[in-house]
Amino acid sequence: MAVPTAAAVLAPGPSLQRRAGLGPWLAVAPMMGWLLLFVIVPTLMLVVISFCERDSLGRVIYSFNFENYIRAFDWKWLKILGISVWYAFLTTVICLVLGYPVAYFIGRSSERVRGLLIMLVMIPFWTSFLIRTYAWISILSQEGLLNAALMGLKLTAAPIGFMYTPFAVVLGLVYNFLPFMILPIYTSVEKLDGSLIEAAYDLGARPARVFAQVVLPLTQPGIAAGILLVFVPAIAMFAITTLMGGGSNPTIGEVIHNQFTKARNQPFGAALGVLLLAIFIFSLWLSQRMRREEPE
Repeated sequence: MAVPTAAAVLAPGPSLQRRAGLGPWLAVAPMMGWLLLFVIVPTLMLVVISFCERDSLGRVIYSFNFENYIRAFDWKWLKILGISVWYAFLTTVICLVLGYPVAYFIGRSSERVRGLLIMLVMIPFWTSFLIRTYAWISILSQEGLLNAALMGLKLTAAPIGFMYTPFAVVLGLVYNFLPFMILPIYTSVEKLDGSLIEAAYDLGARPARVFAQVVLPLTQPGIAAGILLVFVPAIAMFAITTLMGGGSNPTIGEVIHNQFTKARNQPFGAALGVLLLAIFIFSLWLSQRMRREEPE
């Protein structure tokens, strides 16, 4: 009769192996179900509808073709997409220029002050997005606070039309997305090793060189995350551009919204949405590539 070895006695059987492997799957099951129902299935539906047509009543006809994508590459829609990308680009650059110094100051502050500063950054999230937008509308309108201040200081003789201009659109986007740039950069700055900065100064490096060759590369992950969190949603944002832009320069988000509502052309709106999704995926790939190229 063969005597079992210690390894054979201690080795878990098939049932124990199955139990050990079932726990992680049960833990991620809610997340996988959420992704399946609210991300994967809607995205597949969007892709399928983008290849369809509509009838005179706006109903979807499932006859697959590429007409919607051919139409999407018309100069009219490409121009609108270019305007949207330009707004998003300006918003991202301004948020980076304004947000990086704030994030660096917060990240290098003492722990007692750091919590208070983070709370101040998060204060805009305590109110509704629409309330914040309408607040800026009341400030920038011809009868608003800004024109009243300018006229009271005798800087202008008549109200200035701030509203329904690209300036108002970019201002609204920057105000609403600035915290999304500050928080990721703050996370990177908080983890920054101060001894590296001190070593650079000890070796005779000037502040500008220390920032360019030490601080900036080490905070690159936060910068990449902030750019992604600002640029991607800013392209598709239509509420701010509609309310503060007045539809004078429509963005791709407004066009997609109107195609699904007023125009009742779901296939064409879906095609524009798929192209916008492709831009998001490209932005994510570019962000991941920047992270892989960061110094160790």
